[in-house]
Amino acid sequence: MTNGSTFPPRRRFGGTLVVVLAALLAACAAGWLIWRSASGHGGDKPPRALPAASPASPGGRPGTDGAPGKDGAPGAGGADGTDGGGGQGGDRDGKGDQAGPGGRTGTRLQGRTVLLDPGHNPHNRDHTREIARQVDVGNARKECDTTGTSTNDGYAEASFTLDVARRARTLLQAEGAKVVFTQDGDRPYGPCVDERARAGNAAKADAAVSVHADGAGDGNRGFHVILPARVTAGAADTSAIVGPSRELGERLAGRFVAATGSAPANYLGGGTGLVVRSDLGGLNLSRIPKVFLECGNMRDPKDAAQLTDPQWREKAARGIAEGITGFLTR
Repeated sequence: MTNGSTFPPRRRFGGTLVVVLAALLAACAAGWLIWRSASGHGGDKPPRALPAASPASPGGRPGTDGAPGKDGAPGAGGADGTDGGGGQGGDRDGKGDQAGPGGRTGTRLQGRTVLLDPGHNPHNRDHTREIARQVDVGNARKECDTTGTSTNDGYAEASFTLDVARRARTLLQAEGAKVVFTQDGDRPYGPCVDERARAGNAAKADAAVSVHADGAGDGNRGFHVILPARVTAGAADTSAIVGPSRELGERLAGRFVAATGSAPANYLGGGTGLVVRSDLGGLNLSRIPKVFLECGNMRDPKDAAQLTDPQWREKAARGIAEGITGFLTR
C-alpha cells in the first residue's frame, strides 16, 4: 500500500442489468489499456510499436508512501518479517548476473538505468518508532515509511514487493539494463520515502517503478498505477516528469493487463487503472519519470490468491519489465 491512502466507500448495486454493464465496462477498459500500450499511444507522442516482450523465466489497510494508507500513517500490521523469499538473485546496485531466461542476454536496454523501489521493508514492523519519524515531501510532512499491509493469512506486502521486484530485475537485466534497488531486504528498516526518491535521482535512472499491493476492503479488486500530480512546493517540483511519468504509467498498465490478465481496479480510477496523486513523497521528490504500481488488493480473497501465487508473481514481474522496456524503447 502507499502511505496516506483513503478508500472510497463501497457501493452496492442491484439488478442484473447493472452487473452486466459493469462487466462490459471493465472488459472495455482492460482492452483499451492493452491497445494503448501495444499501439504506443501515450501522452502527446505519436504511436510507436512496442518491442517484443522478454521471455519470462519459469515459473491494506492504509499504509506505502502515499496511496491510501501508504507514505502516511503507519499501515496495517501483518508484516511477517520474511525477506521476500522466492526472489531471484542479483545485487542491490544491479551488477549481478545478467543472463536472461534460458541463458540468453539482450541489448534493448543496454546503457539504460532502471530504479525499482520494493515498497516498505519486511523489518519495518520491528522499527515502528524510526519509521514514524516525519520527513518533508515538499507539500507536507509525512511518516518516513510504514509497515504496509498483508493478506488475511499474513503474507506481508513487504515480502510480496521484494519478490516481484527481484523477478522484474532479472528480466530487465536480461535486456541489458542496470537495475538499482532502493532496498533489497538488507536494511533494518526503510528507507524513508524521501530517500527512495533521491535514490532514483542520484542514479540518474531513466525510469522508476515503486512496487506495492493495496489494502482496500473485501470486494475491491484489480490493480492501479499511481501517477505524479504537478507539485511545486518546497523541495518538490514534478513539472518535468508529469508527462513522461504518465506515458510510463500507461505503458505499464497495458502490459500488466496483458501479462497477468488482471483488470484495472474496480474501486478507483474510473476503470482506467490510472490514478493521479499529490501526496506521495516518492513521487513528489522524484526528478525522473516514476510511478507506483499497486498490483492488486491483498485484503480481497480472490486478489490475495493471485498475489500469493509464485507463478502469478512471475507474470506480474513480466508485465512490469515489459512496461518499462516499452517506455524506454519507444
